[in-house]
Amino acid sequence: MNPLQKLFTSMRTASAGMAAERVRMDVIARNIANAQVTRTEDGGPYRREVVTFAAVVDKHARGGASSMPVARVSQDMKTPFELLHKPDHPDADASGMVRLPNVNPTQEMADLIASTRAYEANMNAQDNFVRMAERALRMAQ
Repeated sequence: MNPLQKLFTSMRTASAGMAAERVRMDVIARNIANAQVTRTEDGGPYRREVVTFAAVVDKHARGGASSMPVARVSQDMKTPFELLHKPDHPDADASGMVRLPNVNPTQEMADLIASTRAYEANMNAQDNFVRMAERALRMAQ
């Protein structure tokens, strides 16, 4: 693989990372927006969504360059719903308990910060690749 191909492979990897983090940020925003929704179309409270990344190794790159596309967005079935005693709530059961979404806003904000930083790191890498390509073109003149 020639240096130009390596450069473009690296740019694709950074771009894939940015795209994956963008999906993650969108899912986190959806979780935060629905943190108090006690009734969805399915009938129960909103269930937190999580993004799963899949590492993909570029077979053409020496050393196995990889990217992180989104494998899937799924519901968090491990974290239980929070129960709140509020008998006057329209979604309260016979004992006055309301099931609240399994969304922890503090955790979501921490995940959002981590995702934003990962996005910025990929963006900085992308910028560096562009600068290297510009320098290489100037040197070739």
